Parts: sequence; C-alpha cells; structure tokens
Amino acid sequence: MKSVVLAFAIAFLTAACTAPTVPDMVYYRLPEPTLDYAAVTRRFELPIDVNVFAADGLYSEQALIFTQREDGRALQTYHYQHWVDPPARLLQRRLIGVLRRAQIAPLVTDRLPASADALVITGVILRFDRVRAADGQHAEVSVQLRIERGGDLLDEHVYKASETAKSDELKSTVDAFGAALDTIYAEFLVDLGKLDLERKR
Repeated sequence: MKSVVLAFAIAFLTAACTAPTVPDMVYYRLPEPTLDYAAVTRRFELPIDVNVFAADGLYSEQALIFTQREDGRALQTYHYQHWVDPPARLLQRRLIGVLRRAQIAPLVTDRLPASADALVITGVILRFDRVRAADGQHAEVSVQLRIERGGDLLDEHVYKASETAKSDELKSTVDAFGAALDTIYAEFLVDLGKLDLERKR
C-alpha cells in the first residue's frame, strides 16, 4: 500500500513540476501590394530616396499591437506574434516596392547621398493597431508622409485607413493591414502625381 501511495505522490510531484508548454513564436509578413499601377501617369526625372520611417514607443518594436478600445488609448502587445521586421522597415520597403512597380522615377532607393538632387520621402508611423470593434477585428493605420527636395518641403499629409478583417484569425488582420496600406499608398501616389517641383525652386 505504501508503495502505491509513494508512486502516486511521485507522479503528482512530477506533474506539478512540469513546465507549461510555451507557444511557438510566429512571424508575419504583409501580403503583396495590390494597387492599380496603370492609374499612375506621372513620371519624374529625379530619383526618389525613401527613408526608414520614424516610429516611437511600441511602434518601434516587432510585436503586433492590439487594443480592445476603438479609440486606441490602451495598447497591448502580443508576446508570441511578431512582424518579420519592425514596422518602420516594413512600411519603408513596401513603399519602395510600390514606387518601383509604378515606375514613377528612374531610380527608387533608400541610400542616396545627401548631396544628390532627389525627392526625399520620410514617414512617421502614427498608428498601426489591431482593434476589436463591434463588427469584428480591424486594422487601423495612420502615417504621416513628407516629400522634400534639397531641404525644401514640397508636400506633407497624414494618411489614414481602416480595414475590417474577414475573420478573427490574426492572419486575416495581417491581410487587412496590407489592404489599409494599399489604400494609403494609392492616395499618396495621387498626391505625388500632383507635385509641383518648381514651387520651391
């Protein structure tokens, strides 16, 4: 009898000391852009230099950010769900890819010398959140985009977009982030096409 009790005690202690299973880390990529590049008719002779976006606080980290409040005033981060790169890099590289596909300039890069005569685009991430709302999960994106040439400001706007995810799965929200960025970059292409390069020259 004692041996049976001892066996149960050992089994109980072993179970109690077993560490809980730690979830796997998951890294997400944005989906490929799906813009209407045929609508872009403006072509610049100048190269375009896209800087790394500025991002403060949580937005400078790789973890996906979420909130249970639609006003976005209380933010949290997922522990095991991350972007493959910090959003500042993701948004910069996506914009470079969009501009290249649009063939809007002879060169679109991120490493021109400061002395080069070029259009310089800088961005600031203001919001990049997964938001739970009454109708489901949303991707809320807000960025400030600024265009300069030779230190002169040519244009600056804040662009916002909200996309509803097709399901509560996190991957669906990642797809919604891609769609929101497509909306923002499509608007930016329109503004870029209206740019008056002679205004500050």
